Amino acid sequence: MRHDKVGSVMTTEVVRAEYGTPFKEVARLLAEHRISGLPVVDEDDKVIGVLSETDLMLRQVQPPDPYWKRRRLPGVALTKSARRRAAKARARTAGQLMTEPPVTVRAEDTVAEAARTMTEQGVERLPVVDEEDRLVGIVTRRDLLQVFLRPDPEIRDEVLEEVLERTLWLTSRSVDVSVVEGVVTLAGRLERKSDTEIAVSTTRRIDGVVAVVDQLTYRLDDSRQQPARQGPHGVTEDWLRSL
Repeated sequence: MRHDKVGSVMTTEVVRAEYGTPFKEVARLLAEHRISGLPVVDEDDKVIGVLSETDLMLRQVQPPDPYWKRRRLPGVALTKSARRRAAKARARTAGQLMTEPPVTVRAEDTVAEAARTMTEQGVERLPVVDEEDRLVGIVTRRDLLQVFLRPDPEIRDEVLEEVLERTLWLTSRSVDVSVVEGVVTLAGRLERKSDTEIAVSTTRRIDGVVAVVDQLTYRLDDSRQQPARQGPHGVTEDWLRSL
């Protein structure tokens, strides 16, 4: 199956900042390019962190206070997150604002892998890096959603070719495949139950598939069958006992 790669949907012209980029310059970059975040790179263009509008907003929500240490209640220690927020509120450069270590992906990763990383890490964008962690692009949630714009006929052709013919070695007429708004319906009768399960699970992994409606039946339930016990080199125990 095709499984679109991150490299096919990423943006290669990336707005970036360096560690020493001033606070106001970071704000200008975000506003000018109408983006909500950007990667921070070092002198070798390696990604060392990421920052977002939220990081800049901390300066408004929690304005820097030179006397914050004195006003703190005696014996009350700030949590790690509170210390981080306080530091960002006093930040003057991108390096002081950024979140590190950065969460990144590779161009050869699949769109599904990138989407999973975004969900697990709770981020809206991922810098794309090469083998040496140098910045080569950036991918956003909107970029990843492009796979769901695939036309229904294109999805149907891939189900017929990749699932039925190449995976199950069946003819394209063995199963009735219909696709409407990304929802694939599989209908027909196959030889084994395991074949129907493979057809459904493999179809779900095709790029652009929103859901799979399983209307498949089978002649043989092979889910409880046990393989015949084999002796050495495939010789059965019954044959050995007959010697």
